[in-house]
Amino acid sequence: MNIFSRQKNSGTAAIKIEGLHKNFGDYKALNNLTLEVRRGEIFGFLGLNGAGKTTTIKALLGMLRPNSGQIYMLGEKVDAGNYKLWDKVGYLEEATFYPDLTVFENLVIARCMQGVSDKESVNSVISKLGLETHKKKKAKNLSLGNKQRLGLAKAMIHNPEILILDEPINGLDPAGVAEIRNMLYDLAKNYGVTIFISSHLLEELAKVATRIGIIHNGNLIQNIEMNKLEQSLQKNLVLDGRDKNAIKNVLKAHGYGFEETMDGHIKLIDGHVAEKPEGLAELLVKSNQPPTLLRVITEDLEGYFLRTIGMGRGNA
Repeated sequence: MNIFSRQKNSGTAAIKIEGLHKNFGDYKALNNLTLEVRRGEIFGFLGLNGAGKTTTIKALLGMLRPNSGQIYMLGEKVDAGNYKLWDKVGYLEEATFYPDLTVFENLVIARCMQGVSDKESVNSVISKLGLETHKKKKAKNLSLGNKQRLGLAKAMIHNPEILILDEPINGLDPAGVAEIRNMLYDLAKNYGVTIFISSHLLEELAKVATRIGIIHNGNLIQNIEMNKLEQSLQKNLVLDGRDKNAIKNVLKAHGYGFEETMDGHIKLIDGHVAEKPEGLAELLVKSNQPPTLLRVITEDLEGYFLRTIGMGRGNA
């Protein structure tokens, strides 16, 4: 049987974290963290450096004992004695390899270390991750993107049901990011692999994750389906005209709150105005102050992330 043949399981959650607390002395790294990841889902775990992402992952892998709370993966409780669970979990923090050995040789070693008896698993994972043309190439001669592929192949040599990736797109060029993104999407959609991926880059997570959780100062402060993210982005109406002061007077007289942007335009504070900009345009025309600029500006993903964690761009 192909090592990647697996049907999606809609039963118990792939990952379940309940009330996780972790302190390092007086420092509270995780504060009542609770989340659930469905099987076959790509869950993006987003946060600044130091927010608690790596602490969470180490707790998931049984490398770190929480002060309180429970973790379950595939319905089994995570603890140091549950060795069988790790046959179903793959992990990649940083792609490591023997530089003077070929891709094939590196994966043979990974297979032996994982205790995988099926020798065909090496060729299977090479084929799945698109490394066929590089199998005889020394690891040190691979591109950054293909080194990351090799790291993923090592993490998947034992056909895990859950793949945990800590900042896997760090340092990749746009082409490498696209390759990894397409690969993860294929694994989740076509092979039922559950992927838990941490990053500080919402822009990249948004392209691959089906859902994201935002962690800040050890607290999970947002949990949102990616197909609903667009509705959460702020929209503001920005306008300008020949007599800016006169326009401001019109806005004040009709109860509109506004502020001046860095490039000198007028931005309406009430986001609801952006839903019907034609109403404001009509008001300004009737007041003999027709706008020379009337545009709805949608918040970008970076702005949404910083707003969600309570930081402005200048403070990040």
